Amino acid sequence: MPTEDRRQAKVRLAEIDTTESGQPYGNRARQALSDLAFGQSVRVVVQDTDRYGRTVGRVHAGDREVNTAMVREGAARVYRQYNRDPSLLALEAEARAARRGLWALPGAGRTPPWEWRKMARTGGQPAGGAEPAPPPVPPQAPPRSTSAKGGFACGTKTYCREMTSCAEARFHLSLCGPTRLDGVPCESLCR
Repeated sequence: MPTEDRRQAKVRLAEIDTTESGQPYGNRARQALSDLAFGQSVRVVVQDTDRYGRTVGRVHAGDREVNTAMVREGAARVYRQYNRDPSLLALEAEARAARRGLWALPGAGRTPPWEWRKMARTGGQPAGGAEPAPPPVPPQAPPRSTSAKGGFACGTKTYCREMTSCAEARFHLSLCGPTRLDGVPCESLCR
């Protein structure tokens, strides 16, 4: 993206992550971003600079906030580790429920990009097998007290060491409101 003085600047979209170019939906995610911002003057609300020297921020193209639009269209996931905006989680849940964008892919094609990058570095498999855990329900969603299967109850558990199984960890992540446990979702339990 060129700056006002025509210098090239790399901008990382804050709080979201898109599929890598080698992943299923990677090229379509890139095209979705292009459709939203290419050839337009954009405004970047800078939040940070990452370890690679890229500006990290929320991008505005006209009256559209690009980061939010990418999640709404199913072209990006909420990057939970860096997310500060709870409304993004609700938009992601809506896109997932409507099977928009990457959420229309079969389970094995929906590996989160952060897991994909980790697998590329380590040569391993995604945590919990090919199907990643469903993203958590936004914090404003009312927690349910028990699960129809498994009999788990929402309570104060927030660490994997407190869980007895992968199913319990996934129950807490998807129904009880936390945005993360000390692993998403407790990789050591889900092997």
